[in-house]
Amino acid sequence: MFKAIYINKDDQDYTAQITELDESALPDEDVLIAVEYSTLNYKDALGITGKSPVVRQFPMVAGIDLAGTVLESRSERFSAGDKVLVNGWGLGEQYWGGLSQKARINADFVQKMPAGLSSQHAMAVGTAGYTAMLCVMALESQGVTPDKGEVLVTGANGGVGTTAIAILANLGYEVVASTGRLEQADTLKALGAKEVVDRATLSEPGRPLAKERWAGVVDSVGSHTLANACAATQSEGAVAACGLAQGMDFPATVAPFILRGVKLMGINSVTQTLAVREKAWARVIKDLPESSLSTITKQVTLAEALEVAPQFLSGQVQGRIVVDVNA
Repeated sequence: MFKAIYINKDDQDYTAQITELDESALPDEDVLIAVEYSTLNYKDALGITGKSPVVRQFPMVAGIDLAGTVLESRSERFSAGDKVLVNGWGLGEQYWGGLSQKARINADFVQKMPAGLSSQHAMAVGTAGYTAMLCVMALESQGVTPDKGEVLVTGANGGVGTTAIAILANLGYEVVASTGRLEQADTLKALGAKEVVDRATLSEPGRPLAKERWAGVVDSVGSHTLANACAATQSEGAVAACGLAQGMDFPATVAPFILRGVKLMGINSVTQTLAVREKAWARVIKDLPESSLSTITKQVTLAEALEVAPQFLSGQVQGRIVVDVNA
């Protein structure tokens, strides 16, 4: 038997609660994992609270991330005792996820834990930090180097935003953080932000082109914020878009792209190849050390995760939430 955050829905009710399950209830997949740590992300919060229809089938075990030890494997890639991690791939939405003491996962979704990375560190990074790393790698691919100028990070208090600031600062970039929670400015500066600006300066309708400022942008917000970020990006600069906290719309013109050669790159963190994942996680070890995350990481239990989830939706959570599923 094991415990999990179990989501179910019927005609009358939507529930998410700690439930004790038998191992036989797990899906028939290749790799059985004893989960050590998971995370709580905005998407997890939506699934747990039912505020958005992210869960596509019921019942569902929540959690888009997990790290732990292989107990059994039908795949030749893994053996009992291997340390592994899983992030993305529709966990917690289409497939049973990691907010559980045990998980049985499709072998194609599982990767071996990189040497030098612990389960706890991996989950302090989680999908949010892994996505931030993909964004930084995308900017680098377009020649956005520290000497080119400032890099804007929107949604700076969220999981992607805080980890992006830490990565960029460790690499020597001048980071400007945009947030609606200016009372957290000191924390963002401690992470490495040179300047903190009010998100209101970016979140309203703006001009097709603004004064050139940003060499690069990491955007997890979308909508007018993304449009304004593109409008103020330098000629031949680049913007990595990975989220839609403000909205799915993109109320912009083609002006930044055809008059300044701005590159807008979409970042898909969910179904990346194993090769890309391994490259990104290798960079995490070097460019996002555990010490960089200590001030923005909070550890909770499975039961506490249920209490914290609604706080994501009201903007009360900063940084990363690691879940010790066995506490």
